[in-house]
Amino acid sequence: MQFGNILTAEGWRLGEIHWEGGRIKRISGEQIDPDANAHPRILPGFIDLHVHGGGGADVMEGGEALATLARTHVRFGTTRLLATTMTAPDDHIRKALRDIAAYMQAPAPLAAKVLGVHLEGPYINPGKLGAQPAYARTGLIEELDELCSLVPIRLITLAPELSGHMALIRHLSERGVRVQLGHTLGSYEEGVEALAHGACGFTHLFNAMTGLHHRKPGMVGAALAHAEYAELIPDLLHVHPGAILTALRCIPNLYAVTDSTAAAGMPDGDYRLGEQTVTKCLGGVRLADGTLAGSTLTMDQALRNFVSLGLSLAEASDRLSRIPADFLGLGDIGRLEEGAAADFVVLDPQLQLQAVFVEGRSILGGA
Repeated sequence: MQFGNILTAEGWRLGEIHWEGGRIKRISGEQIDPDANAHPRILPGFIDLHVHGGGGADVMEGGEALATLARTHVRFGTTRLLATTMTAPDDHIRKALRDIAAYMQAPAPLAAKVLGVHLEGPYINPGKLGAQPAYARTGLIEELDELCSLVPIRLITLAPELSGHMALIRHLSERGVRVQLGHTLGSYEEGVEALAHGACGFTHLFNAMTGLHHRKPGMVGAALAHAEYAELIPDLLHVHPGAILTALRCIPNLYAVTDSTAAAGMPDGDYRLGEQTVTKCLGGVRLADGTLAGSTLTMDQALRNFVSLGLSLAEASDRLSRIPADFLGLGDIGRLEEGAAADFVVLDPQLQLQAVFVEGRSILGGA
């Protein structure tokens, strides 16, 4: 049992949340404005669909690195995540996918749950790599089917303008894999066409894609005009606050991701991002040439950043929990209601993290 201001699907309730067998059994209490008291705020656990690393570990390392990053991010309120790969040689990608599959069969205790994989590349435009290594290429249906047989791939980022990718988007969509558009030089028209073929989101909106111009709206224009869902990195470094507010007005289900690297939760210094070295300094992560290379963002800070831009705590919470869960079609996480997983975080009135529970088990703080 946990007492506090509980954010339920029907609004705030001051009372108790009870669970059994990892599921919420009952939420009691009366509806009340949480600002009317000093009790803790209880929110659904955060769900991060774009995680490359944390705690000094990188997804592409496989093995113990997966446990390290999952243990790191749960300390910041992330209760579920997608292990996100990098563009790399084929054998490196396959090894990483097999290691993720093995980890999901025997996950570490006291850690965020790994829901599956976000395959970011190699099916991206070589002219828009961002911090991705130079192994970009077109994808084939048979190849993607093989990769999907290795591990649950829930989300794939690709560039729609590459030859054959419209058919690939259609195929992936039909087999239940979510497709996001990213690392792309595609036009507005190609973005709209990709959405018509089944693409359903945009990867780190504004970053590594063609920008908005009034005569060439670009991929950003396609997102702002037509997207229901898009992910965005709200570290206030990757995207200007004004652009974030623009996206919030245009895209109903904009949601937060960290795009975090091994440097997340670590001091300044050099870390790995796939096969590349990145440097953490002044709150960011960059390649040697100064290119932004993922982030050091954690989801609790993403929540505070959204609130600092004027979002209510309830709306900010939705964009870190319910919306990413809905995007993956998972109705039993990302919300606090009877029957849902007992994944939740406890924050003080200043939105500092006090406790984290995963399936009712206290991971950080709590009883």
